[in-house]
Amino acid sequence: MTSEKLQLHPIPVGYGLRSDSVEESWQQRSASSPGGGRPTSSKHTPTEAACNGEPEDQQQLARSAGGCIGNPVPANRIFVNRSLHLDRIKYYGFDMDYTLAVYNSPVFEEMQFNLIMKRLVHIGYPEELLNYKYDAKFSIRGIWFDCLYGTLLKVDAYGNILNCVHGFDFLSRAEYSRKYPNKFAILDRKRYNVLNTLFNLPEAYVCACLVDYFKFSDEYVQIETGVMAGDTMLSYASLYQDIHSAVDNMHDEGSMKTETLENLSKYVVKDERMKQLITNIKSSGGHVFLVTNSEYLYTDKIMEYLFDSPNQTWVSYFDVVVVNSRKPLFFGEGTALREVNMKTGSLKIGHFKGSLERGNVYSGGSSAEFTRLLGAQGKDVLYIGDHIFGDILKSKKNQGWRTFLVVPELANELVVWIEERALFQRLDDLNSYLTDLYSNLGSKGYSPDIVATQERILETAWVMDQKYGKMGSVFRSGSRQTFFASQVMRFADLYSSTCANLLSYPFSYLFKAPSQLMPHEQSTTPHSFASVTMYGRVASPLTLNAESIAAEIVKGPLSPVLSPVDTEIRGRSRSNTEGPSYEGGTAPPIKTMDSEGETDTEDEEVLQFTCRSDGNATTTDDERGVDEQSEQNMQQFSIRHDDDVVMSVGIVDMDPEYNTN
Repeated sequence: MTSEKLQLHPIPVGYGLRSDSVEESWQQRSASSPGGGRPTSSKHTPTEAACNGEPEDQQQLARSAGGCIGNPVPANRIFVNRSLHLDRIKYYGFDMDYTLAVYNSPVFEEMQFNLIMKRLVHIGYPEELLNYKYDAKFSIRGIWFDCLYGTLLKVDAYGNILNCVHGFDFLSRAEYSRKYPNKFAILDRKRYNVLNTLFNLPEAYVCACLVDYFKFSDEYVQIETGVMAGDTMLSYASLYQDIHSAVDNMHDEGSMKTETLENLSKYVVKDERMKQLITNIKSSGGHVFLVTNSEYLYTDKIMEYLFDSPNQTWVSYFDVVVVNSRKPLFFGEGTALREVNMKTGSLKIGHFKGSLERGNVYSGGSSAEFTRLLGAQGKDVLYIGDHIFGDILKSKKNQGWRTFLVVPELANELVVWIEERALFQRLDDLNSYLTDLYSNLGSKGYSPDIVATQERILETAWVMDQKYGKMGSVFRSGSRQTFFASQVMRFADLYSSTCANLLSYPFSYLFKAPSQLMPHEQSTTPHSFASVTMYGRVASPLTLNAESIAAEIVKGPLSPVLSPVDTEIRGRSRSNTEGPSYEGGTAPPIKTMDSEGETDTEDEEVLQFTCRSDGNATTTDDERGVDEQSEQNMQQFSIRHDDDVVMSVGIVDMDPEYNTN
């Protein structure tokens, strides 16, 4: 080991990404606009299968992306915005739709899309609308529909426009700046409709289809705020009113529910983990309740399909059941709490004032009345749902409940984030380059030419977006977080792709949120560091891109050799047989390879390095310096902490016997 040296230097911009692939995708941007909503195949890729709620596919994809051993793989992880100790939770509340009842996506959304289109044709819209086919890759949650200009806007937390789509045409910044001079939109509920729920996905696509149809129809003349046919004007505001009425009709008249109940196996995913989850909660001493907006008869059929067995009815799984709750009204003034006749589905007369009884079903009410009758305090309750506004925001703000947001899209988001990490690294490098250009100018510095760099940032951000879908990631656009992401971070204490992921954790678990530093704290003082110990012989110098190192190796050439190490608690010792010891336990053992490429379990030599957040590195042996910066034959893998890749590591001149394939 004395001849081996530790080297540090930044990985070159664009490492692992061919620049021509970015330029080619950028040039093809306009090709995905008109008619882009018509898919050519209904077959699902593995990524789509994971997004469709199939646990085996999610786990397989997560493992192939480098899920850690001894901890939940990425698709099974629960992510933390605010620390939460399950020991302190006495009541677990669940929504039904898209939470306990997972709908088969995109088949379920496609059915809704077709029902909405049929309703629009029924009330007088052209029959040609029925020629549109649902495209599951178009819509995302959190976009806004502008009733003035008919555009779909993807915005950040502050209303800055990230994407602007008119029909299926993605407008350039120059094009949409004429409508939005500051590239900015103020959330006015009379003008903008925020499409925040999973039920909004087909609605958003209907909006795009109708704008697209009237834009290119020979019978209509396009004006800025709608279309004209002779003396008749159809404004985009009227268009959306008709779409929204068709959506309400689909829900209220029951066509969607009837279709679903007649084809339960087609539209509803029967996940046995849900029964196990509730059983485990109750076994740990917790209480479980269901609060859903669905009426009793629909709830009864769905839950019977998911939970009933010869020995147990679905109602018996819950301490309290509330249907027709009318969230978010439930978290405000509420409605009268009434008892449900479980034989007929009708409501018993009068406002229920007694004690909530197990085995009964109730309708309506309010969260204030409910928690009083339940005997719960705000933070005793963890409420789990998919609706960022109706389930999460209102329960958090009005009752102080702890919150768990279900984000089914997260399964696909994680796969893309891990597989396309090089794109974000390139984007980060470009932004860092811009920062460096200005950092040393002083008060009288020249103005550097940044046009080319800004264009490369836009190109890379666009290519990264397209890896997720036509509207990009639900959480970000390039390096900027979306409006939806800001709501998740603000109001959801926990979030995950499914509530069944709670099965990966004991019910005494402490979900610890990462420390948050403000910019002035990050840039003026050194802060925490962590260390990573690598076991085995190093055949050649090690090259590091040094930033704050802490967590698990998720992919790359060393993943077959080095098992991921739980470094959320910093390492103390170097045991070659049991794995490194930690204050909170022992990490998994790490395999090693000898110079012949064979597994070696004896006489391992250990190279330990500590890399601080300021980029300085030290080793356990002062005689080993930092020199000989070589870039030949460089291979890369990543190290993660709290699901953020905080460092890229490369091995230079690796032993030729070592075959990563």
